Amino acid sequence: MELSYILPAILIVVVAFTVYSYNRLVGLRNMADTAYSNIDTMLQKRFDLVPNLVETVKGYMRHEQELLEKITRARTDWLKASSTSENAKADNLAAGALKSIFAVAESYPDLKANQNFLMLQEELVGIENKIAYARQRFNRTIMVLNTVIESFPTNLIANLFRFTKREFYEIESDQVRSTPQVDL
Repeated sequence: MELSYILPAILIVVVAFTVYSYNRLVGLRNMADTAYSNIDTMLQKRFDLVPNLVETVKGYMRHEQELLEKITRARTDWLKASSTSENAKADNLAAGALKSIFAVAESYPDLKANQNFLMLQEELVGIENKIAYARQRFNRTIMVLNTVIESFPTNLIANLFRFTKREFYEIESDQVRSTPQVDL
């Protein structure tokens, strides 16, 4: 074969690989953004229920004011969050406070029988399950994106077009990781 055919063929392969890699990176980045938005949507639903929960339990848990303040603070922190880690910290704080409230509620038979409380509890449990699934999906997507960004030869394309690794959505709080204990 002549050199005049080999160079254009190599150039076509390099251009095709660059286009394919770039499009794959864009697709993964968009999937990660969508997965993060799904977490945000679920957290918004959870935090929209918080004022109702606080009002429902306020009359029963007068001496548990610190827990109620934690939930309110977590909601404020979440609204101000500008990164994945800040969002996760607020989420962790809220999840821990909510678990504590539901654990403490076991001490209040009237509260446990309150229909509003039961309805909010059921809805929050459903949302927590959806949040857990959304976190898993986000982290799987981030794992794939980060792997592609770090793998040769796509790392050359990622560096050329300034694609960067993303943070995982991590639960840092031991309180959130563990089952709440109720001391009656």
